[in-house]
Amino acid sequence: MLAAAGGLVWLSRGLWQPPLPPPQLILVLGGDVERERVAGMLARRDGLPVLVSGGSNPEYAAWQFGQQGLDAARVHLDYRATDTLSNFTSVVDELRRARVRHVLLVTSSDHMNRALLVGRLVAGSRGITLTPVAVPCGARCLPEGRRKVWGDGLRAALWVLTGRDLRSWAAERFAPLLEAGRRR
Repeated sequence: MLAAAGGLVWLSRGLWQPPLPPPQLILVLGGDVERERVAGMLARRDGLPVLVSGGSNPEYAAWQFGQQGLDAARVHLDYRATDTLSNFTSVVDELRRARVRHVLLVTSSDHMNRALLVGRLVAGSRGITLTPVAVPCGARCLPEGRRKVWGDGLRAALWVLTGRDLRSWAAERFAPLLEAGRRR
């Protein structure tokens, strides 16, 4: 009975949740310049601003987006991220303050599962919905294993609960112990 009630609530969420606004921003996860090219095409087509997290160097990015006719004021380059989790944690509170509720997420097709899991946990915790835009990677695709996907998903869930990336916290705390163990 409880499962049926929960299922009914889940299925009826469209009736009581506010409708999702159209996308307000394009978030590009760095790692492949093809992602930036696709984001530029989307931005030109839809008139949206672009936020590139951990992308190509500023000179190349400016040239790439300029070639697509995008005004530099519509493109923000952010280099704080060092991995998929920090792609989201470094920008999500700023997006929330800017009242962004819907983002187009651009990344390579082989990275999308992990990015969506991490992003939906982190951005979702701030009321931000992600719509995936997978960039085909063809022969360059390197499928990510479940361990990597779910490991980053666990890190994201712990970040939502604690506000910290516990991987870096653990590395700070336990690195001396691990080093001592290796020397023996």
